[in-house]
Amino acid sequence: MSFASLGLCTPILEAVANQGYEKPSPIQAQAIPAVLEGKDVMAAAQTGTGKTAGFTLPILERGTGKTAGFTLPILERLSKGPKVRANQVRALILTPTRELAAQVGVNVATYSKRLPLSSAVVFGGVKINPQMMRMRQGADVLVATPGRLLDLYNQKAIKFDQLEVLVLDEADRMLDMGFIRDIRKILAVLPKNRQNLLFSATFSDEIRQFLLFSATFSDEIRQLAKGLVNDPVEISVTPRNAAAPTVKQWIHPVDKKKKPAVLAKLIQEKKWKQALVFTRTKHGANRLTAFLEERNIKSAAIHGNKSQGARTKALANFKSGEVRILVATDIAARGIDIDQLPQVVNFDLPNIAEDYVHRIGRTGRAGAEGQAISLVCADEYKELTAIERLTQQILPREEVFGFTPAIKLAESQPLRPLKAKKPKKPKKPRIEHKDGQRSGDSASGHRTASKKPQSRRTNSASNDNKPQGRKPQKNKPTGTGNKSRKPRTSA
Repeated sequence: MSFASLGLCTPILEAVANQGYEKPSPIQAQAIPAVLEGKDVMAAAQTGTGKTAGFTLPILERGTGKTAGFTLPILERLSKGPKVRANQVRALILTPTRELAAQVGVNVATYSKRLPLSSAVVFGGVKINPQMMRMRQGADVLVATPGRLLDLYNQKAIKFDQLEVLVLDEADRMLDMGFIRDIRKILAVLPKNRQNLLFSATFSDEIRQFLLFSATFSDEIRQLAKGLVNDPVEISVTPRNAAAPTVKQWIHPVDKKKKPAVLAKLIQEKKWKQALVFTRTKHGANRLTAFLEERNIKSAAIHGNKSQGARTKALANFKSGEVRILVATDIAARGIDIDQLPQVVNFDLPNIAEDYVHRIGRTGRAGAEGQAISLVCADEYKELTAIERLTQQILPREEVFGFTPAIKLAESQPLRPLKAKKPKKPKKPRIEHKDGQRSGDSASGHRTASKKPQSRRTNSASNDNKPQGRKPQKNKPTGTGNKSRKPRTSA
């Protein structure tokens, strides 16, 4: 199968050929026709298999489609459609990180070079005024992060009257709790008559149920899922949550405090020219970078506390080879595309098992070979078990000479097949207690010691003459007239 057989026009085919691609990857071969037909798509494939081109190429060249049981009007292709107006957007691509937005923006500009289309990229961390000025011209394709997109919309710098396509790149991260509020706000202002495309390397069971089988979720969640996809075509060309077969994976059991020394030893003895190292925290990335620099290993850190300028410079220096080791948090797990990156190191295992797949997907891209090494201490056994169960493989172990761990890492357990989790039932609304009803604690015989029982009073006028609460106390002699009580003496 060739790209020409997918129905792409000559300018796009020439742009693809200039990039050295001759045949579409499996995800591209299945996704491009579905997108051209105007269908909503959920596509999952391993990292490095061409997912970006899988949605970029067809949205540059739109066809006709059917959805929700009725025929839509024929959609003119973006390259031949109406000219985009000021501040308007025709295709919107949302990404979770700035680095990924910049990378997708480069791909869009590359493939549309021979087409009369305009594209733009907007994200936070930089001044907003130049982006507002750019959007005055409108953009056929806009790549954005959710936060900055909402900022521009609230300032009336972006409008969606001409929007035809919405793409969520790395959709699993876009739909987790970190972005769900922004996504909800964005969906509320988009036209309902649009095409929705979701692409990612991983789709958890919860997200699949959320998008496809949302009947048992709350009304709010069901409404969000209904507004996001409409009878989508689900495409999965590789085993779920799996890394590319060209990536060799193994772990080094090591004590936590010895991890920096082990990493430096591996870099120097193995003579690694380049490696991408993932840490769990921002401060950990800074400490590890300083440790490596002290040993004359040229390193740089990239994480959320760095300015956008510093992040861009560190990534550019790493791609050019000026920086040997790039130490990053998971901000870089989705968005770094480096040709022939030989090694990825998990200095710390991620808290979320799916992030492991995205991390090691930075190597072994486009059929190249790669290595994924993880330094695992005894405290990370829980995370290791989750990763092995997700990927359905026991990772081989190799001890580093001279660094036998004092606290032994427990042996891996036999793998259990993954089972789809049942969606949680929506919680019943909490009913406030009325007067005369006991709370749950009181009903079970418990009462908070610090709280004194309050007298019960009724608001009904018919009960005004009834005695309220406690019995009236008898008058006690006051003696000298002092109203204060005498201190009670202990027996």
